[in-house]
Amino acid sequence: MQKEIEITMAPEHAGTETEIKKALSTSLKLDLARLKGYKILKRSIDARSRKVIYRLQVRVFIDELPLADFFTLNYQNVSNGKPVIIVGAGPAGLFAALQCIENGLKPIVLERGKAVKQRRRDLAAINKEGIVHTESNYCYGEGGAGTYSDGKLYTRSNKRGDINKVLQIFVQHGATADILVDARPHIGTNKLPHIITAIRETILNAGGELHFDQKVTDLLVDFGKIKGVVLNDGNRLLADAVILATGHSARDIYELLHRKGILVEAKPFALGVRIEHPQAIIDAAQYHCDVRGAFLPPAYYSLVEQVGSRGVFSFCMCPGGIIAPCATDLHEIVVNGWSPSKRNNPFANSGTVVQVGLEDVKGENPLRMMHFQAQIEQQAFKLGGGNLVAPAQRMVDFVEGRLSADLPKNSYLPGTKSVILKDTLPDFVASSLKNALPVFGKKMRGYYTNEAILVGVESRSSSPVRIPRDRDTFQHPQLAGLFPCAEGAGYAGGIVSAAIDGVNCANAVLKTI
Repeated sequence: MQKEIEITMAPEHAGTETEIKKALSTSLKLDLARLKGYKILKRSIDARSRKVIYRLQVRVFIDELPLADFFTLNYQNVSNGKPVIIVGAGPAGLFAALQCIENGLKPIVLERGKAVKQRRRDLAAINKEGIVHTESNYCYGEGGAGTYSDGKLYTRSNKRGDINKVLQIFVQHGATADILVDARPHIGTNKLPHIITAIRETILNAGGELHFDQKVTDLLVDFGKIKGVVLNDGNRLLADAVILATGHSARDIYELLHRKGILVEAKPFALGVRIEHPQAIIDAAQYHCDVRGAFLPPAYYSLVEQVGSRGVFSFCMCPGGIIAPCATDLHEIVVNGWSPSKRNNPFANSGTVVQVGLEDVKGENPLRMMHFQAQIEQQAFKLGGGNLVAPAQRMVDFVEGRLSADLPKNSYLPGTKSVILKDTLPDFVASSLKNALPVFGKKMRGYYTNEAILVGVESRSSSPVRIPRDRDTFQHPQLAGLFPCAEGAGYAGGIVSAAIDGVNCANAVLKTI
């Protein structure tokens, strides 16, 4: 017999098999001898009361032994299968490739950046010397933006596809099985490169292809039908289907489509700053303690406030994390955040952004939101003074309009410069943040403090352009065989949702090729 129940446990007991069995036995009023095994289905922290607990959703096996879980996928050899060109080797592109292989199609993945290990040298140059390699950086390269910016797997996209399948594939390629049960699964930037490399090997071993330093510069179109792509070296690749999974920072792709008269649309996005606190402040606020206990992870938070007609919200929160320079071009500042698997850095950071609507940027140009985004990033670069030094201000000083006399120690390696941040941000963004931050301080004790630093600018929360597609066929309405995919097309936001969209696009290709 099997039963599913929820139990609550103290943090010091939640990871101990003996204590979990005792709790199950007590909850079910069951003799321990009858409890033959259990499987944790979901694990989360509940810090709503002063006593922090773990909640465990558990499947219990009573008087019967549990069966081993098996997850296998048939990655057949597709060397002679019909080719599908996939532009971009981020999570959408890689999972689209895996699904193509399942479907008997041959994926040819084209990545403008470098292989995951080779990217490290360029990231070191970004952090130590302030030099941006425009084709190899935190956004471009094998694994996409997620590889070196955290690997958070939390998503609400449970209606779009099979989340568990995506997580199982990550586990199959080296991720810890904890991601299958944790309420907020996380891999960690230090572990992701090995997993991405393993996924590449699966694709290659099945007869797929993955090419680096291959930037798509044009699309081959014939009478409203895609025929292939042109590469930066002048070579042409032919295929009847192209999955466009280029991510939200590939501005040249949007410009290419617009220049060729292929429909793209302006899309709202969000703009703001990355805010960093000492992790101890967040721990004290969320766990109602002076010092976080040894059995609790660094605390997480999520904040939202409506200021007039605009939403102000935190996202991509990185406990024990680092602020990273994520520019993709020269003379711009873009910040993001990431955490290692242990989340053991002394700071906590989160993007804190304001909604930017189409009405905020006047005009009819479908790329106007992208141009607006770029202007803000370039202004941030000027205020920082170059070499990716980021404009920054202490939190209370920002709200009160005062230049910070100095800046606190922080995790942003290229360095920060004390400025008046409202000179970087549009007035409506700055004023919305100024109104929201003290309110956040009332919601979370200790949040509103001059020990926190605001670093500008957080501008790539989502794509400022949408590449439209048919809801049923996933194809562009003007161009048969072109499948706009994931974050860059405006249909996903994060690793798991992008992976799911990649799977969906690959399945859509199978119906048409």
